[in-house]
Amino acid sequence: MGDSSASYIHMVQHLIEKCLLFHMSMEECMEALSKHADIKPVITSTVWKELEKENKEFFEAYSRGREEKLSEMKTREKILKLLSDSSGEDTKD
Repeated sequence: MGDSSASYIHMVQHLIEKCLLFHMSMEECMEALSKHADIKPVITSTVWKELEKENKEFFEAYSRGREEKLSEMKTREKILKLLSDSSGEDTKD
């Protein structure tokens, strides 16, 4: 079983790496792998946390990047809403 469990963990790691390419959080990755690959969330979480331990600097930068991206998206949404609201006011005249 040792060989097959090691290959299973390697497969989970590979799928997590794919989730990282899509800038997913651990929770989003757990949900995606559960839904699309039938991997229990506790397994994804465990492998993710081990990857974090082994690659601390990467995950710190990844987390900062995700926070910045989310902040940019929120700012963009606010700007688009302001533009949408102001264009709606222009047509009322």
